[in-house]
Amino acid sequence: MSDHSTADHAGPIADLLAAHPWVARAHPAPDGGVLVAPHPAAVAASPEPGPLLREHLEQWAEVYAWVYETAEGRHADDLDLSGWRDSATGQPLPEAHMRDWAERTVDLVLAQRPRRVLELGCGTGLLAHRLHPRLDGYVGTDVAPVAVDRLNRAGLPRTAFVRAAAHESAAPRVRQTMDAVFGPGALPDCVLLNSVTQCFPDLAYLRAVLHGALAAVEEGGTVIVGDIRHSGLLLDHFGRLERARDPEAGDAAIAARARAAAEADEELSFAPAAVAAVIAQWPRPIRMSVHARTMAQDSELTRYRYDLVLHTGRPQPAVPRRTAWDALPGSDVRGTLRGATDGSPVLVHGIPNALLCDMPGAVAPHTLREALEGVDAAVLLDAGDPRMLAVAAPAHAAPDAAEHAAPPPGPAAHEPFPGFVRRRLSEVLRDHLRRTAPGTTVPEITVVDVTEDGHR
Repeated sequence: MSDHSTADHAGPIADLLAAHPWVARAHPAPDGGVLVAPHPAAVAASPEPGPLLREHLEQWAEVYAWVYETAEGRHADDLDLSGWRDSATGQPLPEAHMRDWAERTVDLVLAQRPRRVLELGCGTGLLAHRLHPRLDGYVGTDVAPVAVDRLNRAGLPRTAFVRAAAHESAAPRVRQTMDAVFGPGALPDCVLLNSVTQCFPDLAYLRAVLHGALAAVEEGGTVIVGDIRHSGLLLDHFGRLERARDPEAGDAAIAARARAAAEADEELSFAPAAVAAVIAQWPRPIRMSVHARTMAQDSELTRYRYDLVLHTGRPQPAVPRRTAWDALPGSDVRGTLRGATDGSPVLVHGIPNALLCDMPGAVAPHTLREALEGVDAAVLLDAGDPRMLAVAAPAHAAPDAAEHAAPPPGPAAHEPFPGFVRRRLSEVLRDHLRRTAPGTTVPEITVVDVTEDGHR
């Protein structure tokens, strides 16, 4: 087929594709294919998810419904670890490590002294079982019916569970459940999202969920986002996996494979800077603290993940004095930290994370936590450099990380949704052509501008 006849063929095809409700624009490409841009409404995150974004969410919902139904990792009612596997080996993560993982999140939640918790994406109830005895009320939501039904049947005191997605915190069924548990009109003083953001499609959806959570929480309360995959460490993570698979490969080959794996990754990861941008759009001041994961075992859950606490309606604490880690005397971590934190509010900064850095003075997050046992302090992650740690004492003296959350090297987020849209929309449009124009030769369809605002 000549270039002229190819273009003649692609033009009418482009017109047919442009009529599809999920398409904003379609026009012939120089190579005879068709370039298509999705309609903003098809990929929108708010006020309601568009059809393509809904499909992405539904895929994850189906995955977890199946995982929870098979219950392959169910050890006990309060320890269902179904779906928790080591990325390197594919084997279940150790039970003791996962207990430690859950307890560290419980510690972070209880440190905020909540009475009424709304957890968005409660899964099998790992946190619900541990939190509810310490609360006046707990409500959990999840997209997997089997998880919700199983938890409701457990009959935990002062709890209720309802089927809802993370963006549905204002849905009538969620509000009715909170009324029944918290009391009519009572708001949660803590909204919790733990280990769910990796299933989100992109930052637009994260923004919609976080804005919904901030609208739902009582003024003066907190929104806690836990177990976040850090985009600034994504290449480290995949490099480590590739090296484990092929110990003899050269560094250049490992780096290339890690880049390819990171680009193809189907889970969301983001740096604190991405959340700082989200909360900057909120009409009231929000203070953000960034916390390191401090489990004892060195795993991907400890190395490459972190927690955020968004504090609403609370006055900014007095600016703590800043002390550089390498300026403190002594090599005894416990003695050095206790000496530095005995007095006025302090931020000990510039502590290299021994799990990620091979350099003098490096300390593992778990070692810092153990050294501070019994001290009112928090082990923080540097908002601009995920390889560096800090300690704030007392814990509420943690500075507002949103003011210092410089983007890390590389992108502030890895978003899987554009790749999903390119694959899925081209499939839908090929099927659309086969139904609306049978016998037509379907050209190559390339999806471009995969975002609700056209900038990605």
